[in-house]
Amino acid sequence: MAKIESWLVNLTGEHYLWILELFFIVVLALGLGYAVNRVVDRLEVHAAKTQTVWDDALIEACRRPLIWLVWILGINFSAGIAAQKMDSGLYALVDPINRLALIFLGVLFLNNFIKRAERNLVHPDYIAKPLDETTVRAVGKLLRAAVIITGLLIAMQLFGYSISGLLAFGGIGGIAVGFAAKDLLANFFGGMMIYLDRPFSVGDWVRSPDKEIEGTVEDIGWRLTRIRTFDKRPLYIPNAAFASISVENPSRMTNRRIYETIGVRYEDLEQVQNIVDQVKAMLSAHPDIDTTQTMMVNFNKFAASSLDFFIYTFTKTTDWATYHQVKQDVLLKIAEIIAANQAEVAYPTSTLHMPHGLALSGEQVMERAGS
Repeated sequence: MAKIESWLVNLTGEHYLWILELFFIVVLALGLGYAVNRVVDRLEVHAAKTQTVWDDALIEACRRPLIWLVWILGINFSAGIAAQKMDSGLYALVDPINRLALIFLGVLFLNNFIKRAERNLVHPDYIAKPLDETTVRAVGKLLRAAVIITGLLIAMQLFGYSISGLLAFGGIGGIAVGFAAKDLLANFFGGMMIYLDRPFSVGDWVRSPDKEIEGTVEDIGWRLTRIRTFDKRPLYIPNAAFASISVENPSRMTNRRIYETIGVRYEDLEQVQNIVDQVKAMLSAHPDIDTTQTMMVNFNKFAASSLDFFIYTFTKTTDWATYHQVKQDVLLKIAEIIAANQAEVAYPTSTLHMPHGLALSGEQVMERAGS
């Protein structure tokens, strides 16, 4: 590169034709960038025909770094020629800038590849057994952070900064930072525990009986977890909070429960046994009821104004909307069974018993007779 640059510097002599030369170099760099983009397009078409998805990831990750590499080298090449022609001291910065650009583009390539790898590992179209999204995202974030930190250290070494001194200072300063940012570190390690224990993942419906937390998990960060409540409000919770509260994850339930108490009138005592037997038979034959789970239908209480029996069973579905449709169908069928047995669903009533009858005074008797 240095020999080519010296040859181009001497090619135009002392005339101002070197400005035209710079123009052609920049145009050539732009054209090469366009050509590289077209080549990558062709490679993507061929890679899409293969069974593996990792060649697609590699090509997609290197598209922008390759194009930017051509453009940056072309521009810096032109800047180096201009600096030499004008005897500028900025020429000494051209080589470090080129190296810094290579480091930056290397970091960009690795980050792009890691992002595409995350998508491949969790998407069912790319892998037969997708991995847990939360775990993949956590590992991806750690890898991207490691790549960026490594790139920064290499860049600092390039410009003459002592990495060993920085690392030694980091060991001592880390103690002070730990005390100053203990809440931040608590949230960080809380996020690590979420990633390792996996009590919930992105997309799960969670709630806490200890706090007013309920909604769908949208994002698990290193400091905060974002939950979208059912009224569509975002709820930001520090990760450290999950270490001290209990969290329910209804998204991982295997069944949903129907547990209802139904009362009939005291006049229908003789029909209670038939009603209970028929309700149990109906539940056993219902296509949406899981008969492998606990199922109970029993008369269990002489209530104040009703004879109560309860149903305890589980649906096959865990979907909230479908569950309510199944529950509605079950309750309507129970109402039909009660009506078919010439019985009625009881409602709260009061009966007043007067063992000696109602005695009226003479004036009240005359008033009733007159009326």
